[in-house]
Amino acid sequence: MKEGFRQAMAWLHTWTGLLFGWLLFAIFLTGTLSYFKDEITHWSQPEVQRHQLDPAASLGLAQRYLQSNAATAGSWFIRLPSDREPALSVSWRDPNATGRRGFISHELDARSGERVEVRDSRGGDFFYRFHFQLQMPHPWGRWLATFCALIMLLGLVTGIITHKKIFKEFFTFRPGKGQRSWLDGHNAIGVLVLPFHLMISYSSLLLFMYMVMPASIMAAYKGDSDTYFSELFGRDEAPKAAGVAAPLTDLPALYAKVQTIVPGARIGYLQIANPGDSNAQVTVTQAAADHVAYQRSANWTFDGVSGALLSQGEPESAAMMTSFTIAGLHMGNFAGPWLRWLYFVFGVAGTAVIGTGLVMWLGKRQLKHAKSGRLPFELRLVEVLNIASMSGLLLGVAGFFWANRLLPIGMPGRADWEINMFFLAWALSPLHALLRPGRKAWGEQLALGALAFAGLPLLNALVTGHGLDQSIARGDWAMAGFDLTALGTGLFLAWAAGKMLRTPNVQAKRAPRAAKAASTTAEVN
Repeated sequence: MKEGFRQAMAWLHTWTGLLFGWLLFAIFLTGTLSYFKDEITHWSQPEVQRHQLDPAASLGLAQRYLQSNAATAGSWFIRLPSDREPALSVSWRDPNATGRRGFISHELDARSGERVEVRDSRGGDFFYRFHFQLQMPHPWGRWLATFCALIMLLGLVTGIITHKKIFKEFFTFRPGKGQRSWLDGHNAIGVLVLPFHLMISYSSLLLFMYMVMPASIMAAYKGDSDTYFSELFGRDEAPKAAGVAAPLTDLPALYAKVQTIVPGARIGYLQIANPGDSNAQVTVTQAAADHVAYQRSANWTFDGVSGALLSQGEPESAAMMTSFTIAGLHMGNFAGPWLRWLYFVFGVAGTAVIGTGLVMWLGKRQLKHAKSGRLPFELRLVEVLNIASMSGLLLGVAGFFWANRLLPIGMPGRADWEINMFFLAWALSPLHALLRPGRKAWGEQLALGALAFAGLPLLNALVTGHGLDQSIARGDWAMAGFDLTALGTGLFLAWAAGKMLRTPNVQAKRAPRAAKAASTTAEVN
């Protein structure tokens, strides 16, 4: 009975991993890129210069710009620059605006307060939203991504049950042994980052619990989800304008008041309701980087005329703090540079676990057809999908970044065309894989990916003048770090392409040993 249970878990691990592995690979890779969302956005909009942070001065600049350009707007929104994203962003609600949700948004230089004409780009926000929306209409993408998170959690649990010696084999790696090497790598990486992957998978379900388990919300709030979220996050309804003109209080002075309440607090953004009216209110929210969990108590509402403190966000209950902490661990907004890199490395490891699982599934079954040299249609289909989901996705990511640098800056719908190039490059991958033998298709696409990523630093230097030498000299490590990461990715893909394009020295006598090693995966046909 015990062995039968393990066999059942192996079957579940194998087939759910195959059927959802291609999509999980994309979700994990784009989620990993999202840990550097702000840095990617900065690289995607190189027109914004990085300056030494001075929050009070930036607030003064933003207030003057909005008073000059949006004095009649019903509300303002200010996002301060940070050590990750140098732009001083301002936006205001305009019923006649053609932008998103009736808002007009601009980026300002944090030193001069002048508007910066930046190229239209989604930047890191595209990968962040693709990670949990899959570029699908709301709410279907979120539903599918959440179901994939459940499958990932199921795969982790069944993998632990299936590989009864998984922790022992963590210390064993046998290179050059075909399927045995893939299994060793799969096990070692999986065990090394198992706690991280369990946390990521479980917290993914928690983040969208309101969507997949809405019964209690529907019952308690009679279907009014807006009221639920307002109470959950402590959002106060803005007062209506009185229609009486009154000067807005000095925003840098409010920043100083917050510093007296929470010394050293970093401010993320400010919301100003009814600016220039006697009923003006200013809500200051602490930056998410200051704490692991979202804290609704970390915001302060001031009278927009007198500057008097009106209220502070309500404290969180133990249950809310637990939930917000788990969600905060998933998002990683609190992480400093080194911890963020650790998140990134663990995310890459999770992507590798999924990828090696897909390779092992196909590799075991290819051994049965090694002598004939021909694969059945279903195995050939899996091979093409493996290539498209992994090397093809990497080509799509590279295509997005190349489009960012090569598309005309004033091109209408430019941000959408960057995304179109991402999907176009990705879509060409399975077509190429259908026309070429599997190993050659892998090698050629990896080689093209190597050229694309390794060429990004040179392209950046030629097109924008923000090459590695200039970025390092200015201390702009977000820009330089992107280029260095792209170069490192290119070198790794070049190594992988070389391994694939090298003619394999497969001897017939090794086939039985490889088949025996493959059986240790405990997969059930």
